[in-house]
Amino acid sequence: MNEITKHLPNYEEIKSYFEDFIADLDSETYAESDESELHHAAFNNDYYIIGTHKAKEWCGSDTWEIIQTVVDYEKDNFGEVSTPIDEPERVVNMYVYIVGEQVVYDYVRSCGGCHKLPRTASKM
Repeated sequence: MNEITKHLPNYEEIKSYFEDFIADLDSETYAESDESELHHAAFNNDYYIIGTHKAKEWCGSDTWEIIQTVVDYEKDNFGEVSTPIDEPERVVNMYVYIVGEQVVYDYVRSCGGCHKLPRTASKM
């Protein structure tokens, strides 16, 4: 894990969510998955947070850093910001998607490419 990753708000919680995902996944379905398929399955098939109140609580004092992460990511990758920053639920789910990229990257690197996905994420 790089130094920047260590300081991302809620990184450890998102990492734990991914570890649970790996532990529960059907190894036959994702046995030959690549990193992008794994990321998509873990962080783009369902909402991480549902509800404005829950999203606001989840962000807590890191709200502005989370919003800035989403804005920077979208500008860098898409040239514009498409996530409405006045909708906490959408901001949180996009943020988790973004941090999820790093979580999956760290996981895949820790297991040497993971051509066959293990049943647990003990190497993270």
